[in-house]
Amino acid sequence: MTVSKILASPDGALTPEALERFQRAFESEPRYVASMNAACAAPPGKLVLNRRRLVQFNNSYSIHLPENKATSQKASGRCWLFAGLNTLRRAAIKNLNVGEDFEISQSHLAFWDKFEKANYFLESMLLTLDEPTDGRLVSFLMQNPVQDGGQWDMFVNLVRKYGCVPKSVQPETEGSSSTGAVTTLVTRKLREFAAELRRMHSQGADLEALRRRKQAMLEEVYRILVIHYGEPTRRFWWQWRDKDKGFHRDGWMTPLEFFRRYVQADLDEQVCLIHCPQESKEMHRLYTVRFLGNVVGGDIIRYINVPIEVLKNAAVAQLKDGCAVWFGCDVGKNFDGEVGWMDLEIHDFQSFYGTTVRMTKAERLDYGDTAMNHAMVFTGVDLDDEGRPRQWRVENSWGDERADKGYYAMSDPWFDEHMFEVVVAKKHLPADVLAVLDQEPIELEPWDPMGSLAVAD
Repeated sequence: MTVSKILASPDGALTPEALERFQRAFESEPRYVASMNAACAAPPGKLVLNRRRLVQFNNSYSIHLPENKATSQKASGRCWLFAGLNTLRRAAIKNLNVGEDFEISQSHLAFWDKFEKANYFLESMLLTLDEPTDGRLVSFLMQNPVQDGGQWDMFVNLVRKYGCVPKSVQPETEGSSSTGAVTTLVTRKLREFAAELRRMHSQGADLEALRRRKQAMLEEVYRILVIHYGEPTRRFWWQWRDKDKGFHRDGWMTPLEFFRRYVQADLDEQVCLIHCPQESKEMHRLYTVRFLGNVVGGDIIRYINVPIEVLKNAAVAQLKDGCAVWFGCDVGKNFDGEVGWMDLEIHDFQSFYGTTVRMTKAERLDYGDTAMNHAMVFTGVDLDDEGRPRQWRVENSWGDERADKGYYAMSDPWFDEHMFEVVVAKKHLPADVLAVLDQEPIELEPWDPMGSLAVAD
């Protein structure tokens, strides 16, 4: 019997008797009726806020790095770019001797990310010409060819190739701050181009002909992006007045020259650690993800899967060393944005609904309940008397109107459950972890939860 026929049979249907039983069970508990009355009239997030837990919130830290004005990604999914640039601008602010409101242009890298992703997608289409159009791989690749999200290694690829510029040189535009329209248009064009390339292949066109056609396709994409982002900066005149009123002039320079002179980050020394406790993933193994990237010819995604304590120890060591830490997490769980606290007990679902979600971290990954969807930066940590983390200080990119002027708090138990990735310098890792980098990376499928991109807006 087919699935359709089984589901059309009455065996598993909801019966009137069952519905009556469910209603009687609901009415037998007056607190559920009270919850219904409240939830129909007010936001549920406020109703489940745990007052007893909230009054225990203490927003002070034993290790607290100097902080800059919080940035805002606005209506875009560029959190990973903002988080990356928020780590880099700390050095630029120091080297330029400018104020805490100085920013490195996010629009500059976002433009090139979109364009590189378009090329990466079209190259992926050339690699999958003989895959079935309705197969899982091609169908997956068609979903989001140029979405806003990304990973640390993708950020590194962009900075290495295109450098950085001050935000004043390439400021935000309507298209960079609100990416829905341009992303939709470019996505539709890329799907059109994919169909054309596959059609040409089926008619006997060779790879050289397909690549010639690809160049014309990219010319259209470039035009669309320039219309929305403005012309990309290739050279700019740089002069500034520092916070001590001193005047400086460097004259003409390229984005790469600005990066090398004023940011000076050693991106080769940074390593991505992940914590993925699924049975399908081994600890102390190196992983990558098929078809996840942006720059053709750039670095592939590389993750070292380790126990959660390794992530914590490395992050603490880097903060003690005076350096912020880029990280990726599932920001949608156990989080109150107004209070600015990520904490497992901040919401009391049990009292309000009579139930709560009971799944392990591995089960949430296996069954699609969690994934890495947001990137931020650690700027502090509170250690207890034994040196164990109690709470983490977080620089977000949602503006400065919420939480502590745009800075948030993360309890250490929340770290255990909803953190997935940190980026740290090699010098903060033990030898056995560094040795994993010498392994041949295991390729994960594009739809693996570790292939999810940081896209939260």
